[in-house]
Amino acid sequence: MNKHCLLSIVFASALASPLCAQAIDISAEELDSLKAQISALQARLAEIEEKAEVTTTSVAVNSQTIAEQKSLDEAPAKAKSEDGITVGGAIRTNFNHTSYSEGNKDRGGDFDFDIFRLNLKGEIGDVSLNGEIRFFDYMTAIKYAYVGYQFSEKWQVNAGITKVPFGNSPYNSNNYFFSTNYYLGLEDDFDLGVVFKRSVADNWQLDLGFFKNDELGGIDGYVDNRTDRYSYDIVGSRTAGEGIYDLPAQALAEYNTFSGRFAYHFKSGELATEVGVSALSGGLHDGTRRAGDYQAWALHANSQYQSWHLQLQQSQYSYDIDQVKQIAVGAYSFYDTIAAEATSTTLNVAYDLAVNFGPVTGLQFYNNYGVVYDKSDSTANTVMNVTGVSVAAGGLFTYFDWVHAKNQPFVGGSAAGDSSAYEQRFNINIGYYF
Repeated sequence: MNKHCLLSIVFASALASPLCAQAIDISAEELDSLKAQISALQARLAEIEEKAEVTTTSVAVNSQTIAEQKSLDEAPAKAKSEDGITVGGAIRTNFNHTSYSEGNKDRGGDFDFDIFRLNLKGEIGDVSLNGEIRFFDYMTAIKYAYVGYQFSEKWQVNAGITKVPFGNSPYNSNNYFFSTNYYLGLEDDFDLGVVFKRSVADNWQLDLGFFKNDELGGIDGYVDNRTDRYSYDIVGSRTAGEGIYDLPAQALAEYNTFSGRFAYHFKSGELATEVGVSALSGGLHDGTRRAGDYQAWALHANSQYQSWHLQLQQSQYSYDIDQVKQIAVGAYSFYDTIAAEATSTTLNVAYDLAVNFGPVTGLQFYNNYGVVYDKSDSTANTVMNVTGVSVAAGGLFTYFDWVHAKNQPFVGGSAAGDSSAYEQRFNINIGYYF
């Protein structure tokens, strides 16, 4: 019986008692007994109401406890998903058939192991980590290793072996070989320093960097081989009689370099374009004293219209060292040579095509052209044109490149070469990324 029924009985009893007393002859004993029953019912009603209040309070407390416990149970899982370092990487192999090696042509090309690479990326607390190490048959190189912190809504700082902000970003190319700028140290270059990055807001972005020295510690870095690196940097100056692939007699290295990149973004319908300007300036040291300085600048543009991409870049660099017309550079465990001053122009066109052919989900067709000219050493122009297609298929990413070039590293020449002959290289690079 609920409390509403009891109230009805009590109310009815209270009304019924006088009426019954008037309608029938009732004894005093019976009346006293009826009053006692009413008092008992009232006491019972108060007891039921008290229990109902206690039960309601208990249910509310239990519900809150369950909610709090659920929140605590979910918190560790949420923390693990946001904090922590993930490990990825790639394994790549390479096939090439060239015009400049009689042995390669006789064998019908060569198929080699390219790299095994590990990537670390993640965040613990508010500090992020990014790193990549590459293992080749002939060397091991750290491409980048830096920590980052987002100290405001628009600004982030990265410190360590980090990318030098310069030119079209993230790359000034679409193919496996990059552009001619890469071999001058002006594309995808990484050095030891700090970079302040402003995200794209109000249609513009800004990167400002200071680099103490190159990624191997500069002129007196404790390394076995100063050419065991991913990106090209100055390692010395060339003197008369030295070969373009020789160990330089005079060692040099960059230091205290300032770099800046400004870009403006605008959109009109389906056309999105970024235009920008980049510049850098730093010193050169021979281990004892300042031997000179170097500068570079670039104007660049990167546009996309529907599936079409267009990149343009005009660059110029200068190593100012007395009576030096050629610079020794190092990367991939060998020395090469570039002019102390030169200008470069690059033009890239690409087209994206989404497909559904088995595991293949995307193709990108491209043609990348670059030329280095007005060289201070009066050597012939460096020219490279790469026509190709990249194929995305699950974890596989493959480049098919046809390279037509002269005086170009990895295509039968050097940036300091003086040949008028063009060489060709057909290249397939197959990578599995995880």
